[in-house]
Amino acid sequence: MDTKVITAHVPLPLAEKVDELAARLERPRGWIVKQALSAWVELEEERRRLTLEALADVDAGRVIDHQAVQAWAESLGTEKPLPVPR
Repeated sequence: MDTKVITAHVPLPLAEKVDELAARLERPRGWIVKQALSAWVELEEERRRLTLEALADVDAGRVIDHQAVQAWAESLGTEKPLPVPR
């Protein structure tokens, strides 16, 4: 696999934590950074996918009225909570 070196300035306390993790896991610092960056990229890709899915729902009119959601939320914890709005 081809690789590319990426340089980033990180706060000293964060760099020290990375060094501590690397020592504890007996892994190189680069391995720790690559794992963290991979997890973050995956999370951001999923966030974007979910955002686009939600926007498609809005465009298709699949929304729930704000007042209905607010009434439902306010009923939680009462003796007769409202059903989840659909």
